Amino acid sequence: MDAATFDLCSKIIPQSYVNQGNQALITQSNLIRVLLEKKKIPRDGWKTQTVEYMLSQLALMDSNNFIGNCGVGEREGRIFSETVSKRHYRFAHGIGRSGDVTAIQPKAAGSSILNQLCTSLMLDLIRASGVKSTSDCIIVPMATGMTLTLCFLTLRSLRPGAEYIIWPRIDQKSCFKSIISAGFKPIIIENQLEGDELRTDLDGVEKAIAEYGAEKILCVFSTTSCFAPRVPDRLEELAKICKSHDIPHIVNNAYGLQSSKCTHLIQQASRVGRLDAFVQSCDKNLMVPVGGAVIGVMNKNFGDKIAKTYAGRASAAPSLDVLITLLEMGMNKYEALLKERKENYKYLKEELTKVATKHGEVVLETPHNPISMAMSVSQNLVNSQKKDVTELGSMLFTRCVSGTRVVATNATKDIEGYLFQGYGSHCNNYRTAYLTAAAAIGMTKGDVDLFVKRLDKVLTELRKNNVKTS
Repeated sequence: MDAATFDLCSKIIPQSYVNQGNQALITQSNLIRVLLEKKKIPRDGWKTQTVEYMLSQLALMDSNNFIGNCGVGEREGRIFSETVSKRHYRFAHGIGRSGDVTAIQPKAAGSSILNQLCTSLMLDLIRASGVKSTSDCIIVPMATGMTLTLCFLTLRSLRPGAEYIIWPRIDQKSCFKSIISAGFKPIIIENQLEGDELRTDLDGVEKAIAEYGAEKILCVFSTTSCFAPRVPDRLEELAKICKSHDIPHIVNNAYGLQSSKCTHLIQQASRVGRLDAFVQSCDKNLMVPVGGAVIGVMNKNFGDKIAKTYAGRASAAPSLDVLITLLEMGMNKYEALLKERKENYKYLKEELTKVATKHGEVVLETPHNPISMAMSVSQNLVNSQKKDVTELGSMLFTRCVSGTRVVATNATKDIEGYLFQGYGSHCNNYRTAYLTAAAAIGMTKGDVDLFVKRLDKVLTELRKNNVKTS
């Protein structure tokens, strides 16, 4: 409300009350003003009503919310359902334009401000998380796999003669399919076993470049966040290889933004060698619904090319979710969550080791993996029942334990005509079956206690059944 409106209010109620209300609105407006000026995540999170106040103001700047607007085009931001309209805070135009997902929309000033502001806050978060050399970022309404495909399609125009992507193996289906969907052939580099860990075969990467020729290779496609016993790729060494051969380097950092170790690897790789882009999921790192990803780039020109490769406009839902979350969370709470995650990782390992020891199993030594860990699962747990070790995973799931993976060493899988032996274990023949668990952002100590309690109960039940039937 403007000054004239407040003067009119004072004719209805006492001036002192109007002044008090006016001061409250000024306080809200000052928070928004500072946000627009600094374009950084506030240290202390905002109250929900402050976030909603800002969103309502921005939404009123979009043409579909203009009073007396007369829309005669094919896309006028009309929303039939009031429930849907409220769900999206009356933003209907999405983000970007047909030729550039980051472009400003004339019909949607509010949506455009929302997207630009969210991008700035996300860039602030990425840099604060450790990747200070990031020059720009893009939020897209796709999960990690399709976002990686978008990066590969962008590289196609820069390297028209390329046919292959070098890919240190990670048994996660969307990672592999992102290569196939972009129309490239994967050069699969099997991992090397070092102790319990599966690590990057750097010699294998060099040999592949020599065999196929650097000009035929679109990029090296590496990974940070992954399920143990695989650990993050040797990013620094790969970045040096890419720099020496002038080959682009794309990193799958799906849930690595929450890990200081993963972000340090990315930062160091960009410093000592070549790293073009790294992709992370919005939901895994920021606790928002699935459907968005963030592309971080070291060169803004490459980011601009990615934005122009995206066909058509895009849903604003992921940007809206991220913006709301970052404003309500604030940097202080985000840093506290990261600290809590590290503490829970240590606690989970301690408690999982106790259960493993009790049942004659071991927690695998994977010190280079900062998020995921694995416990061996002996086949004799289910031998007399003639069941697979993956039965353990099913039993945990029926007891409301989600997120664990029980991996057998004899599984095979055909993906787009490529046959993987030992699928799920990131190698052809890992020495033991195992169960994975991860300490991700948002996990609580109570979650750990409940998990190990239910795991202990299931393992005890399996052992008893095994004795009865032997």
